[in-house]
Parts: sequence; C-alpha cells; structure tokens
Amino acid sequence: MLTRRHIRVKVLQSVYAYNQCEVKNLEKQEKFLLYNMEQMQDLYLLTLQLFIALRDQAENYLTISKKKHLATDLEKKPSKLFTENKVIELLALNESFNDIIEKRKLNYWVEDSEYVAILFNDLKEKDWYTTFLTKKTASFAEDKDFLIRIFKEVIAPSEKFYGYIEDRRLTWLDDFPLVNTLILKMLQKISEKNCNTILIPEVYKNNEDRDYALELLQKVILNDEKLTEIIDDKTPNWDKDRIADIDMIILKMGISEFLYFPTIPVRVTINEYLEVAKEYSTPKSSIFINGILDKMVKELTAEDKLNKIGRGLR
Repeated sequence: MLTRRHIRVKVLQSVYAYNQCEVKNLEKQEKFLLYNMEQMQDLYLLTLQLFIALRDQAENYLTISKKKHLATDLEKKPSKLFTENKVIELLALNESFNDIIEKRKLNYWVEDSEYVAILFNDLKEKDWYTTFLTKKTASFAEDKDFLIRIFKEVIAPSEKFYGYIEDRRLTWLDDFPLVNTLILKMLQKISEKNCNTILIPEVYKNNEDRDYALELLQKVILNDEKLTEIIDDKTPNWDKDRIADIDMIILKMGISEFLYFPTIPVRVTINEYLEVAKEYSTPKSSIFINGILDKMVKELTAEDKLNKIGRGLR
C-alpha cells in the first residue's frame, strides 16, 4: 500500500513534529510514525465502506418512495440493480473486511449518514445512473464498471467528502490521492475468485519498508548535529535561519540516505526528495535542495565516503 515516497513524507512529518516538541521523545515519535502510516489503511477501508453505505441509502430511498401517496409505477416497482450490485455484495459479505471494520471501529457512516445522503443525491442527478437503472439485468462486469464510474465521478471529486476527511484526520489529506488510486486499481481487478486476496492490501509491501521508515527517522534525529554541520558547510553563504524548516529536514533525510542506506541509489534519493520538496515546500526549494544534494554526492564520492554497495548505486 505505502510507496517509498509516501513513507518519506510520513517520516518528514514525524521529524517536523519531533522538532516542534518541547520535550523530545524518540520512542514516542516512532510510535506516532507507525500510527500515521497505518492510518492510510483506515482511510482505504472507510472509503470502500462508503459503497455499502450508498447501497443502504438507496434501499431506504426505494422503501420511502414505495410509500408515497401518489407513487408512480416506477416508484412502486423500482429497479434494484444498484441495491443488488454484485461487487458491493462481495464487499458487504467479506468476513475479513467486516472484521477489520469492527476491530478498528470504522463504522463512521452510521453516525455521519448525512454525508452519505449528500453523495447519494449527487448520484441520482447523474443521467448515466438513471440510464443504468433502466436495464433489466447487469453482469458482474457491468456492475463493476458502474461502481468505478460512481467512484470516479461522484465520490473521489466530492468536496464534501474531501472536507469530511480533513475534519476526521488531517493526515488523511496526504493519503487521499494514493488511496483513490489503490481503490480504483482494486475495483478494476476484483472478481469473485480473487476478492479475498486483493480487497485489503497490506500497509507495507514488506518488512523492509517498515524498518526503513523507522531507521530513517532514527538516523535523522540521532545524527541531527552532524547533519546540521554538513549542511552548514555546504551553505556558507546562507544564514541557517533563512533555510525553511521543511527544506532542512528534507536535506537531512537525503544526506542520511547517502550515508546510512547503502542499497538506495543516489539518483533515487535525489529524485524522490526533489518531488517531496515540490509538493511540501516553497516553489524554489527543489532547485536549492537539488544543488546541495548534488554537491554533497560529488564531495562524498571524491572523499570515498559515499556509503553505497552494489553496481549502479552511485
């Protein structure tokens, strides 16, 4: 689930939070980092659960429509293509999915049903939704394509949903684009046979990614003075106070990877932190960071201090 770039962002956030604390506690910050990373899976699960909540909202709507005093023929005998969507049924009946929702107490849509109602009202306004309901039957593939369209055109672009996520957990905003991509890929691949294996992705691709996150945090924090001296040496014409806090952390993370992570190629480190800087720092930060890291690599290489093993890593 987590990419290395996303892990780097989470470490950046954790180092920044650590620096803002009056009482420094590395162990506490490590726990915060792990919690922060695992929260992305919660957002993934919550968003998936929204499909079930929308289905339930549609069922309630059909029940109310039938009871109207002047109900139309369509309201008396409404289409159940959405309420009986085969892909949603897979989600709703999946034991692993239901167990983790209950364990993590993620059944938010019961309490916050007004957001489900807003999304359902948006869905009803779509011409393609009405057209779909005129079909007599729908195959599994058609049900899947229908859910993908709901996700692309109703859920993912919803400002109300985005605002809800921001209010619930601020760190989810950084996770939102990646979670959307993961859900879309899962919906495109899901079948009755593979549901159990692809429905809930692991937080980490492997244990190495989890260890990498913790080690990077530790190296940056425990070697802060050394890393600061290195940066000061490479920026003699810069007042340290003029360098943005985020830029300093990004530089320290990049240099830490040069010095303490022998299997990560230099070019990967530089490219990754340039992208992070573009996303999280000032417009000119990536140029500044690129210059410092590039200069650092040349000097470490000349001094034979670049700690890289294997071919093609320098």
